[in-house]
Amino acid sequence: MTRARTTAEARREGGRPAAERPVRVRRIGILGGTFDPIHNGHLGLAASALSELEIDEIVFIPAGSPPHKQGRPITAAADRLAMVALAVGGLPDMSVDPIEIERPGLSYTADTVTSLMVAADADGRPIAPTVIMSADAFADLPTWHEPDRLIRLARIAVAPRRGHRPPDPSPVIARLPGLAGRVDIFDGPDLDISASDIRTRVAAGLPIGDIVPEPVVAYIAAHHLYRDPQRRKDRT
Repeated sequence: MTRARTTAEARREGGRPAAERPVRVRRIGILGGTFDPIHNGHLGLAASALSELEIDEIVFIPAGSPPHKQGRPITAAADRLAMVALAVGGLPDMSVDPIEIERPGLSYTADTVTSLMVAADADGRPIAPTVIMSADAFADLPTWHEPDRLIRLARIAVAPRRGHRPPDPSPVIARLPGLAGRVDIFDGPDLDISASDIRTRVAAGLPIGDIVPEPVVAYIAAHHLYRDPQRRKDRT
């Protein structure tokens, strides 16, 4: 976590102390996931959110220990983090944060958003977070860890599944009344890519360069990832 500057430091650097300057709240889109591996669908989702929503930056957050995948084999966190960093490196208004990988225990979105907001406030750069998710994840939101705390802290942005109509948020709002007025539905990318399909293609020796960023393709090959054809079949 970056330490907030003191008043004296601000003056020495030629600027006014933070308390004397108007503070701009940054609008941050949070895109979490296992990213096993990250692919063009993830990048397209982020690009769509940037263009369609009032968001300044997308932060990719690879899950450390996702609660919904306990007992399933997942690629090492260091590899998944490295692939995300390669995919978003150099892309405007996109970054990666290892917060969930560095934090012990299960990765809960409510905890992540809280930690990001606390760190941003301490740095004098407050944020207004929006959590980006798929329609399927949104339908399950009432079952998440402390969903009421999450929706108090963040807006929720939902992209429909390819070929489906935009989701109706009413059933979820009925279970989480605090969500009313805090949901944004956006078009999302016209892509249908799953990480499980990518893993299957790699195991079969098939090319993936059309659906995975080239630096990630090279990393997968160099580190011999996804060569086991018996890897799990879940879609991510």
